[in-house]
Amino acid sequence: MWKKEEVKSQAAAENAANSGASAAPGLSNPRDANFAVPVAPRATSGGAMISQGIRIKGEVTGSEDLYIDGHIEGKLNLTNSKLTIGPNGEVKADVFAREVIVLGRVDGKIVGRERIQLGSTGNVSGDLQTERLAIEDGAVLRGKIEIETGKPIQVHSEARGVAAGASGKISTPTLSSGTTAS
Repeated sequence: MWKKEEVKSQAAAENAANSGASAAPGLSNPRDANFAVPVAPRATSGGAMISQGIRIKGEVTGSEDLYIDGHIEGKLNLTNSKLTIGPNGEVKADVFAREVIVLGRVDGKIVGRERIQLGSTGNVSGDLQTERLAIEDGAVLRGKIEIETGKPIQVHSEARGVAAGASGKISTPTLSSGTTAS
């Protein structure tokens, strides 16, 4: 003979198995178990994270976005990905990525194929090479910058006149005899 309570408990166990959540004690609905487990904020962004207490020496390569708030020494190669160096991050390495955002400290060359952004807390000692560069107030940069857009820069005729005026040449009107300047 079957009891109604046994059917409910079996159904709850099947629902938990199907949804991937296990029934937590004290929760009437197995879906509520998802709220009991805290989720890291960076885990949902689709990338990897090296947290503040982690130190890595060597070469780091990958094909997904990476957030570094720890310490890396060596070489970073994320050619088709975005690299974010958090405010507590320290990188002593040459960096190659599609996009690089620096909020911490970097000692080494940075090649951001599409873009490099230095945040207000960013500190870079090394050369930068990119197509686009953004530097916020307060950022520190010691090194040279190479902007490579792949397109030659053309100077228009109006810009040439402005550039000539800005180069220190001053043109003054010539006064002929009998005229006065007012």
